[in-house]
Amino acid sequence: MCRQEVAREPKKAVADPAELQKGDEWLKDFDFEGFATEIKELGKKLDAEQGEADVAHLNKMIMWSNSCAAIGLLTMGFLVNPITIVCLSLYTCTRWTMIAHHTCHGGYEKVHPNKDRWSRFKFGLGTFWRRFNDWFDWMMPEAWNVEHNNRHHYNLSEIHDPDLVEQNMEEVRDLDAPVIFKYMMVGFTMLTWKWYYYAPNTYKELKLARLRRQGKAIPEGVQPELAVTVKSALMGQSHFYSFAELMAVVLLPYFILHFFVAPLPYLLLGEHLEGYTGQGMYWTAIKNLFLAELLTNVHSFIIVVTNHAGDDMYRFREPCRPFSGSFYLRQVLASVDFSMGSDPIDFWHGWLNYQIEHHMWPNLSMLTYQKSAPQVRAICAKYGVPYVKQNVFWRLKKTVDIMVGNASMKWFPESYEQEYLQKDSKIEAANYKKGQ
Repeated sequence: MCRQEVAREPKKAVADPAELQKGDEWLKDFDFEGFATEIKELGKKLDAEQGEADVAHLNKMIMWSNSCAAIGLLTMGFLVNPITIVCLSLYTCTRWTMIAHHTCHGGYEKVHPNKDRWSRFKFGLGTFWRRFNDWFDWMMPEAWNVEHNNRHHYNLSEIHDPDLVEQNMEEVRDLDAPVIFKYMMVGFTMLTWKWYYYAPNTYKELKLARLRRQGKAIPEGVQPELAVTVKSALMGQSHFYSFAELMAVVLLPYFILHFFVAPLPYLLLGEHLEGYTGQGMYWTAIKNLFLAELLTNVHSFIIVVTNHAGDDMYRFREPCRPFSGSFYLRQVLASVDFSMGSDPIDFWHGWLNYQIEHHMWPNLSMLTYQKSAPQVRAICAKYGVPYVKQNVFWRLKKTVDIMVGNASMKWFPESYEQEYLQKDSKIEAANYKKGQ
């Protein structure tokens, strides 16, 4: 859509300026349609420019990630040590946040020559072998695709966003207890969150999606936006599956194969190396794997959970149309970027340091996000849209403040939210009449 194709309304918003709080003043003169048009045009340009360089960059990142796996797996039976633990942790983290994440969004299916492997509809899906070979983690790939790729991305910071930190931590925020106890609860969450919260909650979203496809109603009294954890499943509070099903289908396959089957070669190797025993090397490997599990939980928590939390991030009341003006605006206002710009820096961030760009255009490649960030920043500066880019550890502090109740997120001014949703409807209707 070019700027001339839709009749432009006055740049000055018609919503009530008296509603604006400190930090919201930019909305008074915000050119909503101009911003949406430039972002949409940039997205089309970036998509058209993708090609062989993006595939080569993906292969480079796979090599880096697999190198970490090789170092960790080949050394984990000899000695419990930080190099092995960090390498195992990095592999687990980057295989998820970089390789699986962007592939499952469709970031490479247009440009990669191997369509059978690198399609969003095939990666990690269909058989247990595909899950094991493509992306083997606590979460089931098909459950992740529903929870993250659909629910989170297209309901960002709404009540139906399954990853809305402020909502998911209400029990801790409202707890009548010393703040030090709340910090301890957050610490436990950081060490265990992938298997304790993320795996069972993504599986819940998969079950919900199946109910919707079958046209079945959600059980009366069930609040689907509430998270399901290992604890709630164990106590019989999950209305979507039993604890036994969660263990058998989701958690136990990874737990057994990753922590106890993967180290088995050391049982044999240890019997042929002087100064070692098979049993000793086997249990050394298990210790390294368990310590790496704790580290990768903390690492992924820091780079994942902090993406959309903080007292400078907005929440929204109603859903919006995907890839509308409201959609693009919300991705900026409810996301934060971290330090960025080079492959080593981005690798340590699991390529989640381009969260604004990724949420605008979920189906682009890692390399494209690296190229696009300066351009998005320039457009936001031109239109006065707050673009937050900060150190990841500062964002961790802001996220923990939300989790323990020391701070709260901002609500986007309601009258402006409604006005922009109405503008989206008018633009969509105009484009429909023109056959776009």
